[in-house]
Amino acid sequence: MNLLYLHQHYSGPGGATATRAHAMARAMAARGHAVTLACGRYEGAETGLSGPFRRGVREGRVAGFRVVEFDIPCSNGQGLRARTGAFLRYAHRAARLALRERFDLALASSTPLTVAIPALAARRLRGLPFVFEIRDPWPELPRALSEAQIGGGVPAPALAAMDRLANAACRNAAAVIGLTEGMAETALARGAAPGRVHVVPNGCDLDLFGPQVAPWRPPEAASWEVLAVYAGAHGRANGLLTAIEAATVLRNAGERRIRLVLVGEGGERARLMEEARRRDLRNVTFLDPMPKTGLAALLSGAGIGLHLLAPIPEFAEWTAPNKLMDYLAAGLPVVTNAPGRAARLVGAGTDGAACGIAAPPGDAPALADALAALAADPARRTAMGAAARGRAVRLWDRRIHAARFCEVLEAAAGVPALARAA
Repeated sequence: MNLLYLHQHYSGPGGATATRAHAMARAMAARGHAVTLACGRYEGAETGLSGPFRRGVREGRVAGFRVVEFDIPCSNGQGLRARTGAFLRYAHRAARLALRERFDLALASSTPLTVAIPALAARRLRGLPFVFEIRDPWPELPRALSEAQIGGGVPAPALAAMDRLANAACRNAAAVIGLTEGMAETALARGAAPGRVHVVPNGCDLDLFGPQVAPWRPPEAASWEVLAVYAGAHGRANGLLTAIEAATVLRNAGERRIRLVLVGEGGERARLMEEARRRDLRNVTFLDPMPKTGLAALLSGAGIGLHLLAPIPEFAEWTAPNKLMDYLAAGLPVVTNAPGRAARLVGAGTDGAACGIAAPPGDAPALADALAALAADPARRTAMGAAARGRAVRLWDRRIHAARFCEVLEAAAGVPALARAA
């Protein structure tokens, strides 16, 4: 088949952001399908293309598939108006591509939700079937953040427009893929046919992360310090002020065995750094976003993976952070303050072994206690880390999920079962 993969924020392994789309596009190409992945310029992403843009676009082959990159910058640090403009410009350029060339199937991977616009346009004007992938449910999450007064807030007319677009995408898609059961439920609530809704979760890159990677630690980290690493966006939704408050609790308690390492970029980073300076927190290190290979080395030299979110109830089942999968693949015990799916993921498995600790949402003293408990018990960290890596290998190997992903797309395109099996 000839697949059009619509993913505005695509990055290859050289970037500092999620690589799910790279893995899935590569898996489709390996099964003999022609894949065109259309993306924009996302901050922290590396598409693998290096030539100049001509008339706002450049393209080339990456890992066996074609990448078409539009010269449309986008980042989490932009304001709502700038990001909305980037979303709509991408939708326009991607729609032109979908209507100009001949494809057998489109895959619209949200967020942003506006990736559904070119898919819906091609379905209506060319009869092109499409699959809708929900990596973050919009407008459910923006609405929850607005109601909690986190972030700048999304105007009610914009939320209403997103409701209509999400409904259209879920009802008209040949298949819907959600990364969690909670995301799949949002698709069903919007009218998707139950038989067309599938869950294909995030997975672990076991080749990139793991015990085979040589460790690296920042120069300021003392040899006795246990590194608790958070790698991801620094926005208000991520709740990283709780990490600063936990570091304050640890410092005030005389706990010298832990260093918090916050890796990434976002609208709150400058404020967090200033707050750490104001409190004279010498147990906190900020690092710029780094390519996945660099992150793998940092995690190999760390002792704890840190997963934090703002205390928003909707986050419990509607998020699937890549960082959790990276921590598990690296064999790190995880401390999370997110209830629901993340807490279950690090809790005791069928073998009775836990691979982390779940602290209550927004509770800085409890987060500090969890970090201190792991720092004080190397044997427990080792056992939890082994459980994490074992669970990554048994349950979360990305290659297993990529095969399921490909099967959903092939069925949506009408590829015969015998051809899929071959």
